[in-house]
Amino acid sequence: MAASNTAILASAALFIDPANGATATVVKASSAVIYQISLDNTANGAATFMRLYNTAATVTVGTTVPDSLIMVPASGTVSFTMPTGWTFGTGLVLSSGTSATLATTTAPSSSFIVRIVYV
Repeated sequence: MAASNTAILASAALFIDPANGATATVVKASSAVIYQISLDNTANGAATFMRLYNTAATVTVGTTVPDSLIMVPASGTVSFTMPTGWTFGTGLVLSSGTSATLATTTAPSSSFIVRIVYV
């Protein structure tokens, strides 16, 4: 049998932010389904916390409660693949910071790279 490529995610998009920080970033202002997340914190000597918000509204970092929090270790990477998807029914907004506490508004000191495959 010959090798072939088959499209498995029609209309999928790749979001890349090479320096995500404490400012809220809208990935999609309507329903989104995430299929893969890759977070690269290798440039930082401290852990970074990625906050994900299920909203299309304005997010105030340090006040708005995130729906999910992902810790990326110092000088490390984290990747997740979700074959059936992770649904954010309203919208997808993200931010990152140096602490898991809600009140933190301190961005990572160096580049924190975010890659998300979604529809």
